[in-house]
Amino acid sequence: MKRALGEPYGGELVDLLVGDEERDELLAEALRLPTIRLDSRTLSDLELLTVGGYSPLRGFMTETEYHSVVEEMVLPSGLPWSIPITLAVPEEAAAGLGVGRRVALCDAAGDPLAVMDVEDIFRRDKRREARLVYRTEDEAHPGVAALYASGEVVLGGPVRALRLPEHRDFLPYRLTPRETRAVFRERGWRTIVGFQTRNPIHRAHEYLIKVALESVDGALIHPLVGDTKEDDIPASIRMRCYEVLIDRYFVKERVLLAVMPAAMRYAGPREAIFHAIIRKNYGCTHFIVGRDHAGVGNYYGTYDAQRIFDEIDLDLLGIEPVFFEHAFWCTRTGAMATSKTSPAGPDERIVLSGTKVRELLRAGLPLPPEFTRPEVAEILREGFRNGGGRDGA
Repeated sequence: MKRALGEPYGGELVDLLVGDEERDELLAEALRLPTIRLDSRTLSDLELLTVGGYSPLRGFMTETEYHSVVEEMVLPSGLPWSIPITLAVPEEAAAGLGVGRRVALCDAAGDPLAVMDVEDIFRRDKRREARLVYRTEDEAHPGVAALYASGEVVLGGPVRALRLPEHRDFLPYRLTPRETRAVFRERGWRTIVGFQTRNPIHRAHEYLIKVALESVDGALIHPLVGDTKEDDIPASIRMRCYEVLIDRYFVKERVLLAVMPAAMRYAGPREAIFHAIIRKNYGCTHFIVGRDHAGVGNYYGTYDAQRIFDEIDLDLLGIEPVFFEHAFWCTRTGAMATSKTSPAGPDERIVLSGTKVRELLRAGLPLPPEFTRPEVAEILREGFRNGGGRDGA
């Protein structure tokens, strides 16, 4: 596959932050404009638009862009794109707005973060979007539920940002695509594998990362810290797990830990492509796609997130997906393995379900070392003892 190492998606890393002189002028204008307060999910999208994580996008999608992505999984330019990035607002917020107007995009406190030129105002068929993007119309699906709960009117148009949303957590790890790329250059890395996670990294995940590391210069462990399901492990606990694991079980000079501010959509196959595009913008050349990537419940087949890459032009995508089968601890070989590397039968494979892990944690019982490193297990047990562990593992 032809691939320009480190090239941002579409060829240019977008940066929507205005300079100091323009910021004062734009802020004065924003204070006079109609305002839209963004929810946490849309704030995550605005942040990724601003720093270039969503390059080549320069704003929220217009109706033409929206339909192209939902129906065909491409931008109007022909570049693959799998998830619509939209600004949906309630009817009352859209009242009085028109194409050609400007609006101020604000945080929950009402402080302006950006100014948007409204190029399009449209309505969408939410059920059709759910069916095409999430492969289900079931509102029990968390991504579909968020879609149904969002506003009825969609605004599209380019954005200029005054500042990034304020964060008080994980500050050393909140690296922009420009900053991760700078680290890669400093370390002399030319090939980088990205690893997406919303869970603690257990032995199977560790195995996948290390196998991939054998053929690239470095790994970006890039946990998602935007909105997740209520029953997912909180990011504060997960980050402690990542830190201790990297400190004790990885070659630290070959791994970079940084957080990704996106909200989780649980869109399975389509989100796998979406996650790969984002990691390309952060500087990755390869991206791990394992079992049931970005899945939830039984909405997707085990390897649907790998098969979907057959439906897009990988040369245009420009990042190489690295596919793995389900990893397990093999009692016959005494090591992590997959069905490609171990002849073990089902009774020789140690694999714990999330339900079983939660049962052990609630009971204060140890997690098997074949499943997770003891240091990670202790952090999880402590989290559950202190009430910080939600109902997920």
